[in-house]
Amino acid sequence: MRVFSSVCCILILLPTLALAADPSADKTSQAAQATGRDIDRSRPYVPVYHPELNITEATGPISIDAQLDDPGWKGAAVADNFAEHNPGDQIRPAVDTEVLVTYDQDNLYVAWICYDDPAAVRATFCERDDIFKDDYVILTLDTYAQNAMAYEISANPYGIQGDLLFSTGRGEDGSYDMIFESAGRITSYGYLIEMAIPFAELRFPQMEDQVWRMDFWRNRPRESRYQYSWAAYDRNESCWPCNWGTVRGAKGIKSSKGFDLLPSLVFHQSGSRDDAGEWVNDPIEMNPFAKERNLDLGLGISYDISSELTAEATINPDFSQVESDAAQIDVNTTFALFYPERRPFFQEGSDLFDTYFNSVYTRSINDPIAAAKVTGRKGHTSVAALTARDEHSVIILPFTERSEFVLNGKSTTNILRARREFGEQTFVGVVATDRRFQGGGSGTLAGVDGKLRLSANDAIEWQYLMSHTAEVNDPGLAPDWDAADTFDEGKYTRMLDGESFDGRGLYLSFERSTRHFYLDMDFWERSPTFRADVGFEPANDMRQGTVSSLYEFRFENETALVERIAPNVNLGRKWDFTGTRKDEWVNASLDFSLRKAQTQFGVDYLGSSELFQGIMFDGIYSVGGDLQSQPIAQLRWGCSFNYGHRIARHDLAMGRQTNWDFFTVIKPVSRLQLVSEIAHIRSEDESTGEELFRDFIARSVISYQGSRELSLRLILQYRDRDRVWEADPLLTYRINPLSTFFLGSTRDYRDLTESDPGGPGWRLTNRQYFMKLQYLFRT
Repeated sequence: MRVFSSVCCILILLPTLALAADPSADKTSQAAQATGRDIDRSRPYVPVYHPELNITEATGPISIDAQLDDPGWKGAAVADNFAEHNPGDQIRPAVDTEVLVTYDQDNLYVAWICYDDPAAVRATFCERDDIFKDDYVILTLDTYAQNAMAYEISANPYGIQGDLLFSTGRGEDGSYDMIFESAGRITSYGYLIEMAIPFAELRFPQMEDQVWRMDFWRNRPRESRYQYSWAAYDRNESCWPCNWGTVRGAKGIKSSKGFDLLPSLVFHQSGSRDDAGEWVNDPIEMNPFAKERNLDLGLGISYDISSELTAEATINPDFSQVESDAAQIDVNTTFALFYPERRPFFQEGSDLFDTYFNSVYTRSINDPIAAAKVTGRKGHTSVAALTARDEHSVIILPFTERSEFVLNGKSTTNILRARREFGEQTFVGVVATDRRFQGGGSGTLAGVDGKLRLSANDAIEWQYLMSHTAEVNDPGLAPDWDAADTFDEGKYTRMLDGESFDGRGLYLSFERSTRHFYLDMDFWERSPTFRADVGFEPANDMRQGTVSSLYEFRFENETALVERIAPNVNLGRKWDFTGTRKDEWVNASLDFSLRKAQTQFGVDYLGSSELFQGIMFDGIYSVGGDLQSQPIAQLRWGCSFNYGHRIARHDLAMGRQTNWDFFTVIKPVSRLQLVSEIAHIRSEDESTGEELFRDFIARSVISYQGSRELSLRLILQYRDRDRVWEADPLLTYRINPLSTFFLGSTRDYRDLTESDPGGPGWRLTNRQYFMKLQYLFRT
């Protein structure tokens, strides 16, 4: 009898034990408790393509506190029945997700209930936008339902925010920032996140009944990087937003934002060693109107004319970056390096300014004293216009095999961009830019671009540009240049001597993307006289054709070690405008993804022959590989290696070149992150073994997050070629992306030789202290 009773007890308890072992099997729906809706989580699983959701206005107030006990959640719409679309193909996820959606006249409210083993949840208490390697969720929102532009609004289980802006052709822009509320906490059933997205931060049609494209994503990195979404995805559909669901029900909403005022105050003080090796502190001038000053006052103004039209202006803005750009190895390149834009003023409308050519490069507006812009959208048409007065303008001079740049004082820049959408990811756009230099000289560019989507798999892209350049007449800007150097078959000199010329650029592309196969055929043309003074086009005098193809093998068996194999081949040839072949290559690679520690690795081969500086270099080749892995939540690492025969461009010799790099990201506790990167390059003459060039860069970033607002960061960077250590400590207090306080410094230490003034030994050679305060006032 006792044995029989024991067996009965075990049988009774088995379902309970099973539920305890699998948190997603808990039949108690947190969404049902919060909303009062009847939610059946035991129904058979069927993935839903293009799901629909009808939302209603909140029945009461909602506080963003990672709790679901507010009356406003009662009756909220619920999105569930998520599908796993990576690595699985629209299968039922191992854990469940429920999303609550409602709104009032000021905000869109979203709550995420993510079921999981709380001990397995990966989350870091980190800086904003540094969440994307751990568990996090994303709301993707296309307010115009045209598949052209969308907001990506994210948070991790602690409520730390991240945001991106998606646009056709450009992809995801990580520099975008949105002001919204979020809160999160890890719970007994997994984690919970609440969001309030102000309608003042969104652009949407002026209509009574809103119809939006929307999806809810959940990223769950474990042995593989699992991705779940409300909408099931057709892998044979190349248009990402075309897979999303439709959300209806928001009525009578308006952009409630009026004026945004953003005053700023910046103080800085510098010091350096003079030619005699003595330390000299720069004089301090606190008059904010003096020409050489240490105190700067600025003001930014933004006004939403409507939910579709915004005007912005800024006076004496601080367009400096607080975080230094990561150094790039440039010891063997002859072209200018591209650095991304991070300055907030350029974010509104940033998706429009991107074209297939880098027609607009806002970092070329180097040191503006005033700027203004208008961005708007009506129906299927988007427009952006920008004007700026720059104190220290940069001129990038492109040539066939190198580029140069000079500073040329003051200029006025104007940019105009418009784009018209025609159906799903088909558009035509125009762009025009103009820069006028004080004292003479100008650069003007205009053109048309577009994309035609032929089917769910095929698309054609194009852009045609015309440029007119009236050179600055000041050869003294580049006194070391050789006056005998010419371009366009000797028609024009390299010197800045007031010549005028016209140029053109052309881009044509055919792309095919299916479930397993990708093909991209591109043709680029830049005439010898083509320039984009407000853009970033560091090379011209070239025609280039490339063909790239990739085939993806996916292994759906979850017990298999290999998750994905992708062979890829790229073929290309480049000519100048005389018809001379400058370069041809074949590049083959093989990439692998494993179901172990999020491991990815690949091997690649490059074979090439290139005509450089009149010398034909045959037998160029390189072989290499790369590896990345995250075995545990606290450690991510990666490395790459490359060896071969490559041109040493400053020595005009063929070298045996070796490149390698290595990085680690270590999170010993949830608030501390240590990022280290090392990159090395070396080349030696293949005949004599003599070293031709070498460079080595080491960079470490130590970050501590005291609270969501307060953080400390130290950057240490060493560059072997210059024998310089850079140390950049920074304290940040960030209420939101625009209301911030920074206090920090930059310090350069150089290894001086005996012949250097103040040497020998390591000496502080440059130092700057800075403080920046800005606060957003919204009326």
